[in-house]
Amino acid sequence: MTSSEKIAALREQMALHKVDAFIIYSADPHMSEYLPDEWQERSWLSGFTGSAGFVVITQDKAGLWTDGRYFVQAPLELKGSGIDLFKDGMEGTPNYIDWIISEIPEDGTVAVNALATSHANWELLKEKLTAQGKKLIDLPLLKEIWKDRNPNAKKNPVFVHPVERAGKSVTDKMADIRTKMEELGASVHIISSLDDVAWTLNLRGSDVQSNPVFLGYIILTKNEAKLFVDLEKLEVESRKQMDEACVKMLPYEAFYEELKNFKDEKILVSPTSNQAIFETLKENNTFIKAPVPGNLMKAIKNETELEGFRTVMQRDGVAMVKFLYWLTHQAGKESMNEYSIGEKLLGFRKEGKNFVGESFGSIVGYKENGAQMHYSAKAEGSKEVTNDATILVDSGGQYLEGTTDITRTLALGNASEEFKRNSTLALKGMIQLSMVKFPKGTRGVQLDAFARMALWLEGKDYNHGTGHGVGSFMNVHEGPQNIRKDMNFQELIPGMVLSNEPGFYYENHYGIRHENLIAVREVETTDFGTFYDFETLTICPFDKNVIATELLTQPEKDWLNNYHNWCKEKLENDLQGEVKDWFLEMVQPI
Repeated sequence: MTSSEKIAALREQMALHKVDAFIIYSADPHMSEYLPDEWQERSWLSGFTGSAGFVVITQDKAGLWTDGRYFVQAPLELKGSGIDLFKDGMEGTPNYIDWIISEIPEDGTVAVNALATSHANWELLKEKLTAQGKKLIDLPLLKEIWKDRNPNAKKNPVFVHPVERAGKSVTDKMADIRTKMEELGASVHIISSLDDVAWTLNLRGSDVQSNPVFLGYIILTKNEAKLFVDLEKLEVESRKQMDEACVKMLPYEAFYEELKNFKDEKILVSPTSNQAIFETLKENNTFIKAPVPGNLMKAIKNETELEGFRTVMQRDGVAMVKFLYWLTHQAGKESMNEYSIGEKLLGFRKEGKNFVGESFGSIVGYKENGAQMHYSAKAEGSKEVTNDATILVDSGGQYLEGTTDITRTLALGNASEEFKRNSTLALKGMIQLSMVKFPKGTRGVQLDAFARMALWLEGKDYNHGTGHGVGSFMNVHEGPQNIRKDMNFQELIPGMVLSNEPGFYYENHYGIRHENLIAVREVETTDFGTFYDFETLTICPFDKNVIATELLTQPEKDWLNNYHNWCKEKLENDLQGEVKDWFLEMVQPI
């Protein structure tokens, strides 16, 4: 079925059930960013494969709302679907709820799948719709038309992430969470986000591509802990670890039945959890709606986890240098395309100790494809790559000790002066953020301008966040911290790991992004308070062929030279022959 045929079938179901608008969020019951195959509902219906965005279908119109990362990609994937693109966050783009209200009858009905709708979204929808005399219902209509959905077909093992790498035991983590529960007055705590489940129990899996998580829920009370998971997936050591931590293991499917047993409880649950949880618990219980306590605990890496990052950055840096040497020397000499380049990079990473897999699908954008911020080259039909243009490569690895995420922009041939200028403006932003010192209590939004200032001064910008949190052998995108224009009240705390990735994108021409990972650390305490800065974690040189060095200030040149010298110290002993010779030239001072 084509997207237009799927939408037609959906509209038949909508008419049958007297539904005027149906919303398909990009979500699963755990509100994941990256979804198991059986929950790729929005992608299945629309053809749009980005990690963010949702679709609204009425009887005669259809729209996709997504953010600036996908403004170039979305129109290409939506072509022929009958779905209009609404550029979220841009002036003139209507709020999707207001748009729905304007498009459906006065007494109209809007439906969603409560399992794949956050409580926060449900409440906002309900409030606005009710005020206009319209109704919101839970009705999973896609179940009727997506016939070949295959839930939980795989039996990927759930394995132990040992305390030697986690830095903290399951028992201690649950004790910390229970302390927070007591502070909030909660008797029961529901943990439904997959990374929080995995982190709390020091377990890992592979139910979601590139994310070392597994499908599961946790119910935590003052005296009991229950894990709901496909029991066949649990390895012997995983079961042993759960027994030792007094965690009872129950079937994944039993979770909602278990919720029905709670009466007159004060239940701590995140408003980002799915609405079905709230519907099941709403009778005779009191909700304490607050972020999952373990989410912030997970974001503040302990010294064991930080050392794991440092270890894998060196390993990943070796793979990246070997890859960059191969790419810059073989482009134009051997046949390659964007997809095969990503596979080649994967091959270099596989040579590293304790490599598990990619931390996300590699973004390899040659020429104009680099302007698609989250471009994904397909095995069939991806662009041929030679040595006459520029290329953006954004990639990362999952290792048992940690997670990496790195972007390098390269000249395969000669870069234009215009390209070098824009590349250097983005690099200046990355360096400025790397050098910043800031007082305790600072939030990411307050630092975002450091990364953008050089571009802003020339009337330029990039339409994505500057930094996202990164997990420890965990999801490459992690909250609650970030560095971006949007207000986020979460302050930056020592131990938090983030990306630092300014860019510049010229639609239909090229894309530029420079990215390292950084960790918040305490520097000093003065009469004016405690100050933090960033430890740079990523170890890999930048291509000087895309840098206009005359645009760099002396402090920026010093930073780059010191960084390259550090790369030399960390990597040269693990490189040999021509690769090493080339690398040593790459890290020469400018």
